[in-house]
Amino acid sequence: MTLQDTIFAKPSLSCEAELALLCRMLAREGYYDNIAGHITYAQPDGTMLVNPFELLWEEVTASDILRIDGQGRKLRGKLSVTPAIALHVEAHRICKDIAVAVHNHPRWGTVWANVGRVPPAYDQTSAYISDIVLFDEYRGGVNDAQLARDAVNAMGIGGCALLRNHGVLVVAGSMRQAHMRAVALETRCRLAWHVEVLGGGTVMDPQVAAALHERVDRPDMPRMPNLWDAAVRREIRLDPGVLD
Repeated sequence: MTLQDTIFAKPSLSCEAELALLCRMLAREGYYDNIAGHITYAQPDGTMLVNPFELLWEEVTASDILRIDGQGRKLRGKLSVTPAIALHVEAHRICKDIAVAVHNHPRWGTVWANVGRVPPAYDQTSAYISDIVLFDEYRGGVNDAQLARDAVNAMGIGGCALLRNHGVLVVAGSMRQAHMRAVALETRCRLAWHVEVLGGGTVMDPQVAAALHERVDRPDMPRMPNLWDAAVRREIRLDPGVLD
């Protein structure tokens, strides 16, 4: 095996392992609020995989992942389904193209959500996502089905929403796209905060930003095929037990 083969080797992953890995990856990127937050992964048979309510994202393994039906009822798994599963149930019900839905309260995304502003794109990574929606209807949770429907409908096609006084919601057509969008959203929120603390900067030209977004933000991720794979290798290298 050549060095290149070693670097780009892709382990065979179950869907449960993919979800556990995404939990670990995003916890490392700041999607960390103790046991809060949930990710669903739609399956071809109409069921969904979801991380358990009791565990930190940084400790989830493949065997911890739960399977639920289209109404959010547990079909398989030892631990509990989050009480806020309605947000995801409605997301997947409204848009069949959604493969993955991510909700959490990352530090920088939540700062902008609390301020009630969408952060500008000041840099290349921030431009990978566009049409970030500010959802200003928070009433104390996302376990209400109508509220969940309103939040998902407000997102349009952009895939990223800031939930006022709450956190963020990211939806995507694949694991790779969900990972990229979630990372780019928190990066954009963090860097924009620092730029504005220093007095502001030059927002990226809208046409340049749109061109970057168009090339990168697709379910098959043709322009950044190795981002997910690199993150997978890192998590397995740090803790092979994530696959157990």
